[in-house]
Amino acid sequence: MTITSPGTSTSAATVERPAKPAHRPYRVRVAAVRRLAPSFVRITFTGDDLGDFGVDGLDQRIKVVLPLEATGYDTFPTDDWYASWRALPPEQQNAFRTYTARAARAERREVDVDFVCHGDTGPASAWAGRARVGDELMLIGPDATSGVTGSGVEWSPGDARTVLLAGDETAAPAICSIVEALPVDARGCVFIEIPTAADELDLVAPPGVDVHWLPRRDATSGHGEALVVAVRRWTARYVTAWHHGVEVSEVDIEHDILWDVPQGDDPRGTAVSSDLYAWFAGEAGAIKTLRRFLVSEVGIDRRQVAFMGYWRVGKSES
Repeated sequence: MTITSPGTSTSAATVERPAKPAHRPYRVRVAAVRRLAPSFVRITFTGDDLGDFGVDGLDQRIKVVLPLEATGYDTFPTDDWYASWRALPPEQQNAFRTYTARAARAERREVDVDFVCHGDTGPASAWAGRARVGDELMLIGPDATSGVTGSGVEWSPGDARTVLLAGDETAAPAICSIVEALPVDARGCVFIEIPTAADELDLVAPPGVDVHWLPRRDATSGHGEALVVAVRRWTARYVTAWHHGVEVSEVDIEHDILWDVPQGDDPRGTAVSSDLYAWFAGEAGAIKTLRRFLVSEVGIDRRQVAFMGYWRVGKSES
């Protein structure tokens, strides 16, 4: 398992040690707010230096930094931001959360971020629910002038002929961005679990890629239940196609991030079969179940799957 620190990725590609960090803070303000569905709102940000925002698309991770109630961003560091932020007293530490850059238009100095709205249960959701044009915010995102590409992007299917994407509503922006970038001859399946049927988003996929939106039965349905069932059914075709499964290391999802992606000496996305590449993200309990099922029971090689369980029911991101 690999746990990446904020603003870094095992997939970052650099020729020489960069003189500038791959990610840096951007002061932005709200340019537009658009409700996409009951649980999703798209906020467009603009900023004078977003022309340097080096988003590579796909599942590009960024940080949304929330203002402190009394002082805004007065104490937020801009140089070596993460180490400096950790050194601050707790009362001076701005909260931040991980999101996907849904779209970036460098020529217009704009970035879109899709937020999942679940009331005031989290600081980012609370902020997004009240966001108005002109409100100020800070993003931590890739810097196109750093010389680093691919930082914060995990999607890397290599030469796989079939793709499988699965996640809950928190992963929907990244999944939609990936699907929209697939080649026209791509084939595969997409499963996205959402709170209600009304939360289905407009998504144009290649003809060979089936998209399934999975509304939860009701408010008491557990996160990931529908997702696990759907993935189990779809991958049943592979049970006899590969070798016997192998045991995977246990991850304490109550204390650790489940982040298991192809890395190191393994070519990203280059699998034993090269037929399938899978990308799973969302609530850690569901992703842990899928990880054990696909690797230990079905026998899919771990180099073919990216598992990212980055949040846990009842626990906020730290």
